[in-house]
Amino acid sequence: MTLIGIEEHFLTPEVEAAWHSIGLDATDPSVGYHAGSIGRRLCNLADERIALMDETGLDVQVLSLTTPGLHDLGRDSVDLARRTNDVLAEAVARHPARFQALATLPVAMPDEAALELKRCVSKLGFKGTMLCGRVSTRNLDDPSFAPVLDCAARLGMPVLLHPRTPPPAVRDAYYSGLSPVLDAAFATAGLGWPYDAGIQFLRLLLSGTFDRLPDLQVILGHWGELVLFYAERLAVMDRFAGLRHPIAHYLRHNLHVTASGMFLPAYLERAVAIVGADRLLFSTDYPYQYRPDGDARRFLAECGLNEADSAAFANGNWLRLTGNGPASSPHDARRLQG
Repeated sequence: MTLIGIEEHFLTPEVEAAWHSIGLDATDPSVGYHAGSIGRRLCNLADERIALMDETGLDVQVLSLTTPGLHDLGRDSVDLARRTNDVLAEAVARHPARFQALATLPVAMPDEAALELKRCVSKLGFKGTMLCGRVSTRNLDDPSFAPVLDCAARLGMPVLLHPRTPPPAVRDAYYSGLSPVLDAAFATAGLGWPYDAGIQFLRLLLSGTFDRLPDLQVILGHWGELVLFYAERLAVMDRFAGLRHPIAHYLRHNLHVTASGMFLPAYLERAVAIVGADRLLFSTDYPYQYRPDGDARRFLAECGLNEADSAAFANGNWLRLTGNGPASSPHDARRLQG
């Protein structure tokens, strides 16, 4: 059974140098995660990456630029995004059976970002895009980002919402005062990252984005970035949101979730209950959650899904979502025909 990981990250030396040129390493602790062996693995788009894929049992990686992306680079991000996507396209062309790609976008320039997304999908064969939450002080539901979301919906390509570090004021209020190292861990992988991505998704939902773009498909990693585990309580907002449907509707019609290397059957069970087995996607969150000795393949074999749902989790749901597999609902059939 072909196993496709859809949240697998990379980095280029040029992007890393751009972060350092604006001092991002001093203000965003996530940049510190890209040192040592993790940094080397992020930048490798060849033999070492493929060997580690084989070791964990992953057949295909869908590559995306790691957080914080190009969100802080302003107008300079336009040309940098194009060069980054061209590098990625070359890697996919060298290993077409092992790599797919999500577009890197100059999100601070939304009109240009929409044009780059269109180029990546129509000319380079990319499968969607990944966004890293806020851009400066703007959340993704800000009307200025409508061109990017509109383009994704029009192309029928998904948007992976990836965590980024909460802004300094939030870190100071909630994630500080323990120790410098612990503060950074608390604000990023410990809790800050999943809260950040989950909040971005909920802001899109509550602002009516999915009423305006009912076919837009968003992916959340780490089993839904905490959203699924509070779904019942989120329903309290149904009375106040003024949306066309209850919040539960959007969780089952506009959201896909992926494992991100958190190989926990109980989390998978919760995801099935909230979004359905046809919206589960596989991923290892390479290289951050990489674990050896066939761990990815083992989890698929032992996760408790039946044969059909296991195949959908491994690859079928992703192929359908990106227009390369059979539709499983009238909604999907309309999108694929479009």
